[in-house]
Amino acid sequence: MAEANWYVVHTYSGYENKVKANIEKTIENRGLQDQILEVSVPLQNVVEIKNGVRKQVQKKLFPGYVLLNMVMNDDTWYVVRNTRGVTGFVGPGSKPVPLTEAEMKAMGVADEEIMLDFEVGDTVTVMSGAWENYQGIVRSINESKQTVTISIDVFGRETPVEIGFTDVRSEM
Repeated sequence: MAEANWYVVHTYSGYENKVKANIEKTIENRGLQDQILEVSVPLQNVVEIKNGVRKQVQKKLFPGYVLLNMVMNDDTWYVVRNTRGVTGFVGPGSKPVPLTEAEMKAMGVADEEIMLDFEVGDTVTVMSGAWENYQGIVRSINESKQTVTISIDVFGRETPVEIGFTDVRSEM
């Protein structure tokens, strides 16, 4: 399978969140979860002072742009390019160019290497949330979403549950 890379899409100003929502809806409808892995509108926390009042607000890091972690092919290109609010991919002559690892690091969205102390088949305990203190067996690990799917015994039935990496601990 082709490798996923980060691409930048230009949008109408103020449409970043609408574009993100529309692409995510299309991913769901067309079953493209394995090709378009993540849609991101990077935000940064900024302190604004208005009328002498300090307020922490989130501002878009790159107004007019949306980042996509995706496998580039005719289908994904078409889906993204034809999303309402998208004006095009960033790259020479409308040819999408993936961001380099250095560019990703500079933006603070580089793929950090994550070292997990568990793997598929291991037993883990949930440390927080609705499933706190439950034990489950790791069925799959999704590094791009930083989640683990575990099987938990609920009323005698195995139930798959998706949980963030930081919310489980290994029982080794």
